[in-house]
Amino acid sequence: ALCRALNTSNFLHHTSNRIDSMLSRLATSTLRSHAAVSRAATMSVRAMSGTCDVVLVGCGVPARGMGWYHAKQMIDGDVPSAKLTDIVEPWFLGAGADSDAGQEFAKFKDENEGINFLSSVDDMAQTSGKKLALISGRTADNPSLLKEVIAKGCTHIFLEKPGAPSVGELEEMAAYAEDKGVAVYMGYNKNVTKYVTLAREFEAKTPGAVTTFIHNNAYGTDELGECFERNSEGMLKNMAVHELALLVTYYGVTADTIESVVADKEYSNCLTIGDYTDFAKIGFTITTTAGKTVTVKADRCGGSNSLAIVEVDGVEKFRSMTPDAELEAWVAPRQAANPDWMPYFLLQHDDYVTLKERACAHIASGAPGAPEGLATIGIAVDTLKVAEKLTPLLTKELL
Repeated sequence: ALCRALNTSNFLHHTSNRIDSMLSRLATSTLRSHAAVSRAATMSVRAMSGTCDVVLVGCGVPARGMGWYHAKQMIDGDVPSAKLTDIVEPWFLGAGADSDAGQEFAKFKDENEGINFLSSVDDMAQTSGKKLALISGRTADNPSLLKEVIAKGCTHIFLEKPGAPSVGELEEMAAYAEDKGVAVYMGYNKNVTKYVTLAREFEAKTPGAVTTFIHNNAYGTDELGECFERNSEGMLKNMAVHELALLVTYYGVTADTIESVVADKEYSNCLTIGDYTDFAKIGFTITTTAGKTVTVKADRCGGSNSLAIVEVDGVEKFRSMTPDAELEAWVAPRQAANPDWMPYFLLQHDDYVTLKERACAHIASGAPGAPEGLATIGIAVDTLKVAEKLTPLLTKELL
């Protein structure tokens, strides 16, 4: 009996060690960071690898704002290398405080007493060490916010796409940051998403392979007028800008290297609704001066998924998609439990975690250059240049 007891004790001890090891690996996983990782395991990883202080600028409404979801992931410990120290929210800590949404934000603030909540960047204490400013507000505010967080000592910046309203403004921001020695990363999450990685890996090992990236949104046709107005910068600077960033990052596409662009007239649909002309659907194939060919298709009314299809001589050889069955199974119960959350929060949960974790771990380590897979502001400038070159060319072909 004593031997059996000792054997049982040893089994439980080794099982416990294996569980601890599994939790530690899960805590640093970039593909399934939403797995059931205990807070203790996450804190253990933080202690070993070091953390990077983060200020979030532009939180928005809880359950609706992208900034809020960024904050939630860091607060929940999904980003082991990030320590959220400050949240700057001008509207809900200012003129919008008494609104219904302002009351929701006040509750969120009260639930997180360990974080400094500020109404402006000016109110933030001067930074002496490494600090990342994650700017998730209105695109039009980014040029001034970038200068404000740099003045407060932030050493790194993470900007949501497309970074600025125009190429000129983004170029000025890039030059200013470079002059101040501040690295700027971009929130182009498809650069690190699983379905893109799988397709690129297959393409790389397959002679003659050509990839098509397909991006679908779930607007109704009756909603396109409001969509065009709210996203007045146009589809190629908004919805399809993620695909353009892929082309710039991985396929050598720039405004200067585009040899030809051919619109898919059968697939595409360019509309004028009220004062706005934009694409409801757009498909096009780019060939570069280096001979590389890649196709993009985007449909505002095509559903809620994205695909990558790899073909050889017009025959499909590989297909990957998000959400896949595993992700759908993970999302469904959480979306049901949180019906007021924006659906794309959960669908892109892993990608958001991956971007922030790679950025913060890179900063904490003191490594030079940019984190693997993260687009820099230079990539963002080239992406906007491509969008501005393609928009009039494709519009002319399709109208």
